[in-house]
Amino acid sequence: MQPARIAALLTPFLTPEPGSLTNACHSEPAEAGEEPASLTTVQLHSISTYIDILIRWNASVNLTAVRDPEQIVTRHFGESLFAARHLFPRDAPATDNPFAVADLGSGAGFPGLPIKLWEPHVSLTLIESNHKKVAFLREITRALILTDINILPVRAETLPALAYDVVTLRAVEHFQSILPIAANLLAAAGRLAVLIGDSQVVPAQSSLPHLNWASPIPIPLSRSRVLLVGQREARE
Repeated sequence: MQPARIAALLTPFLTPEPGSLTNACHSEPAEAGEEPASLTTVQLHSISTYIDILIRWNASVNLTAVRDPEQIVTRHFGESLFAARHLFPRDAPATDNPFAVADLGSGAGFPGLPIKLWEPHVSLTLIESNHKKVAFLREITRALILTDINILPVRAETLPALAYDVVTLRAVEHFQSILPIAANLLAAAGRLAVLIGDSQVVPAQSSLPHLNWASPIPIPLSRSRVLLVGQREARE
């Protein structure tokens, strides 16, 4: 797909919501008519390459039910980059140490790899127990020449606790049973970011009452999908 078309399709997901806060650490709300964040030529070409490889692999490995390239952009990359923009806003203060991010049940790499494309300085761990999907993730990582990525072919409950600054979760089976496992991976003050349907918000909040939950943020071009972020206390 042409990078210009990808950029156009992603615009709704990169446009700040009027009156919203992009991050809990920021106090300035977005202004009406504020320009959307832009992706670089390299980022857009990386997404185009990613789509080509995903479609090729999808013919033999069930990575996504979405087959149309434009829908792959909006439903997978759009949602993932929407989360990335809120978790790692462009105007956030620089840090000496990279954020450790874990993507639980990565599957075809969403939202973890788009987050890495958005914020290259994060240290990313992709957790995926399906070995065919792990092979796909390794090929994508090589093709896009991404560094500081650890792909773990294990189940999340076998990993050490308190290890990650951000844990992401999207479209996983047994959602409510995996939430405590995901929360257990959070370091002090770490954030759990889940991309879910709005009917799952209350069950998620109820199952992890010790997290400080922000208001769910509706995902553009979706009737019911939201980004929900909960933060662990700095000291417990």
